[in-house]
Amino acid sequence: MVSSIVVQYTDLLRTSDYDLWSRLRGLLKGQGLDPDRTIVVDLLQEGPDHEDGQVISEDGRVYRFTLFYDQAAEHGARSAYLHGWTDITDSWQIGSLATRTADAFARRSSPAESG
Repeated sequence: MVSSIVVQYTDLLRTSDYDLWSRLRGLLKGQGLDPDRTIVVDLLQEGPDHEDGQVISEDGRVYRFTLFYDQAAEHGARSAYLHGWTDITDSWQIGSLATRTADAFARRSSPAESG
């Protein structure tokens, strides 16, 4: 069973008009990822100015990153930027999100997944 966080966040990435998700779509495109084919494993607020995220690209690469922005500002997410973009494809299995990442891979390969 795929984590509801994975399903919810992936759907938000693809469809949400909220500044945070719109900006993240643009940032992922800048990294060469197609937001319509990217799976969001997690995006977790870790402090007053950043969220830690993890995604799986269309070609099965796993990336970890930090998304910095002014969360207190009304439109702070519009100027969000990525920091620490790291390819963890060879090491995600030992990370704290290993189970959720495996679930996300299951969603990615599911025949119900539509692009």
